[in-house]
Amino acid sequence: MSAQLSPIDEVKTTPWSGGKSPFNVEYGKMMMWFFLLSDAFTFSSLLIAYGSLRFSSSSWPAPDLVFQSVPGLYDSGKPLVFVGLMTFILILSSVTMVLAVEAGHRMAKKEVFWWMIATIIGGFTFLGCQALEWTHLHHEGFWWGSIPNMEELKHLFKGGAEATYGTYAQQFANLFFTITGFHGFHVFSGVIINIIITINVLAGTYQKRGSYLMIEKVGLYWHFVDLVWVFVFTFFYLV
Repeated sequence: MSAQLSPIDEVKTTPWSGGKSPFNVEYGKMMMWFFLLSDAFTFSSLLIAYGSLRFSSSSWPAPDLVFQSVPGLYDSGKPLVFVGLMTFILILSSVTMVLAVEAGHRMAKKEVFWWMIATIIGGFTFLGCQALEWTHLHHEGFWWGSIPNMEELKHLFKGGAEATYGTYAQQFANLFFTITGFHGFHVFSGVIINIIITINVLAGTYQKRGSYLMIEKVGLYWHFVDLVWVFVFTFFYLV
């Protein structure tokens, strides 16, 4: 007589019985996704706050008038050229990260190392460009709690009542430095993490483990940072 399984034993034989990942995702990668989801909520709340103020205001600093300099080359007359270069650099660093992950799948240690170096260089270059932009805006009079005088503000608005220029310019400055600074902190953190991972690659840590899964995990973070910049770029520089 064949033994029959009890209902509870039948449950234990299913894919959802425990001890197995129903999504077949490595634990560390799943935790990275959870972290990125929570971070996405933070960025979303900041951008929604900016959007609410921006579209409820009768006037607002025009992006093509505020961001028309190329620090060190042109003081004006080149709208959005510099931030376009910054965006290209960050997106290019995302491409090099993809290539590092692909090389990791092939266990090509040397290629992983050099693609990670290229990603780090891209990150530092972006941060350097952002520092130049902040320095220029600060020189123009924009900062937390600080804006240019009224005569200079008039040239940054297109229409609206002049009496509101100071209020809206201050809201713009506070949110711009807060949100781009928060994003810059993420980029800086990503660069530091990438440096640590690259040192481990050079030391052969992942080669010995037989897997470069850690490159995929930091790659998720780096791609997230790049994606967030697309929204920051759209909200502040295009709208």
